Amino acid sequence: MTTMSETARAERLAVAQPVLTVADLTVVYEVEKPVTAVRDADLTLHRGEILGLAGESGCGKTTLAYAVNRLHRPPARIASGRITFHDRSGEDIDILSLKEADLRLFRWEKLSMVFQGAMNALNPVTSVRAQLRDTLLAHRPGMSRAEVRERSADVLERVGVDPVRLGSYPHELSGGMRQRVMIAMAMLLEPQIMVMDEPTTALDVVVQRDILREIVRLRDELDFAVVFITHDLPLLLEISDRIAVMLDGEIVELDTADRLYRDARHPYTRKLLGSFPSLSGTRGSFIRDGVDQPEEPS
Repeated sequence: MTTMSETARAERLAVAQPVLTVADLTVVYEVEKPVTAVRDADLTLHRGEILGLAGESGCGKTTLAYAVNRLHRPPARIASGRITFHDRSGEDIDILSLKEADLRLFRWEKLSMVFQGAMNALNPVTSVRAQLRDTLLAHRPGMSRAEVRERSADVLERVGVDPVRLGSYPHELSGGMRQRVMIAMAMLLEPQIMVMDEPTTALDVVVQRDILREIVRLRDELDFAVVFITHDLPLLLEISDRIAVMLDGEIVELDTADRLYRDARHPYTRKLLGSFPSLSGTRGSFIRDGVDQPEEPS
């Protein structure tokens, strides 16, 4: 995959306006012994930016994403902080103050989410056509049947799925195709932000690479911002403009992908970078029957 140069990334961020600001955000799970899942998080997302959110399982990545979308249910509670959406119209929207009816309109229209596990996120007993149609008509009730069909076919084509699959059910699609349908659904109303929670988990590396290539292409074409959540730091280094690293509910480091790779400051970030094996270097040995053996030629 062709990646953006450090200079190009810096130029993009220098001229981009903020589309989302998270300030002093704290999320608590009110269980018998309360757990602070996100602590004093500060984050700014710029228009057209791919912002990676990395960290081990349980560090608070998905909790932060759910807070931005106001998707938490008890016992989760946003204890403090501000989340502000900066609309293209110039209006600043306080997401935490939105009433439920306004929040339903805000989701998918301004900010959409690609959930982890497309098989669970899609309705298993409803066709792709019906799921796209329901999303469209919930926000654009005046659309005609022909407009709904045209828009549904268009978004599927944009993510590399033949529109003939509109009549398919989720179980009839491969894992990669289901993930593409989820991305199509998320971009259906042309939101300004897409939050992607582990969108390529459990996919083989070839399909994963195709989908990542598609995400970058669509970002460049449609100019939406992306929050890409994963534990896979090398993947984020390849596609992200900036990366935020989380540990125990805190954002411990935030920098451009290039500087993070070259000169990570936090010990945890350096451990993440060092936890993946190198694909180059001298040949080693392997163990057979308890005896160290020279590595066999490949």
